[in-house]
Amino acid sequence: MTDLQINLQEIFQTLIETVATNGLNVVGAVAILIVGWTAAGWAKRGVAKGIKKTGKVDEMIRDFLSSAVRYAILIFTVLAVLSRFGIETTSFVALLGATGLAIGLAMQGALSNVAAGVMILFFRPFKVGDFIEGAGQSGTVKSVSLFLTYLSTPDNVEIIVPNTQLWNAAIKNYSFNSTRRLDLVFGIGYGDDVDQAMGIISDIIDGDERCQKDPEPVVVVGNLGENSVDITVRIWCIGGDYWKLKWHMLKTVKQAFDKNGISIPYPQRDVHLINAE
Repeated sequence: MTDLQINLQEIFQTLIETVATNGLNVVGAVAILIVGWTAAGWAKRGVAKGIKKTGKVDEMIRDFLSSAVRYAILIFTVLAVLSRFGIETTSFVALLGATGLAIGLAMQGALSNVAAGVMILFFRPFKVGDFIEGAGQSGTVKSVSLFLTYLSTPDNVEIIVPNTQLWNAAIKNYSFNSTRRLDLVFGIGYGDDVDQAMGIISDIIDGDERCQKDPEPVVVVGNLGENSVDITVRIWCIGGDYWKLKWHMLKTVKQAFDKNGISIPYPQRDVHLINAE
């Protein structure tokens, strides 16, 4: 056997051993990734289901904790894959600690979203199911994760808002209080009977059970406008009745005004023509 044949045989044998060793590592790493990913999903659903059964934890906190558990398992999965290839995980963790500042700067936005999510859970400016307005968006809160808050608009459009943007902005929570005040303005003509118009509006309010008696409804002349006498109406109602009551009042008052000959004037101007001659 020649020297060339011996060298080729040794190279071929070494190649087979390398492929076999690394191949097993690759197969093992893929298996670990599949198991870890599946376990993370199961753990997230299991935690969410277990917390829900207690009935004592808010839905928003449940979603946040289940999401945190999932990410924690994924991190351990990555460490296990690295260990499979002979990389010392302790050294890897130490390396992460040494480069923590750089990673923190690079992931500043993501980490700030996590911090903002924790602050939202701690101070509870809103909960799942509340209708809120913040960061230039409005909608019903569906869930809060580690990084994002999910809203749903009344026309069923999903809005995803980073936690930082929502926490750093003023938040209006329309569902926080059980009651809301409905403000309406009805304009009538200057030639119409103001007391009659106010009496019609008051009768409509008295006949609607959704209008609360305490605080007492307010019906006053709020402004003498350019084209109309503006009657200001303020009514307190249950938050869930707000829009239905508003639409009902607008329609009913308009119909009652028409029936009693009270006009709702259009914008108008008096134009005087002067003959230059």
